[in-house]
Amino acid sequence: MATLTIRGLDDAIRDRLRLRAATHGRSMEAEARSILAEAVASPIERSLADIMLAMRETLAGEGLELPERADQVQDPFA
Repeated sequence: MATLTIRGLDDAIRDRLRLRAATHGRSMEAEARSILAEAVASPIERSLADIMLAMRETLAGEGLELPERADQVQDPFA
């Protein structure tokens, strides 16, 4: 089993964890393990819009060089 040390934990968070653990009849350590296990067991759900926005931010302007527009449209068959 691994050991995890969390430094700089706010006292208010520690106190809320202690209360939550007492409510569930567990130690603070057991409560923290339960919270972590639940958090990582849930699949990360992202909407299609979120995925597309992330792709847009990642690719922002890469490889899309557009030519300047002409004032007149040229006939491609002329």
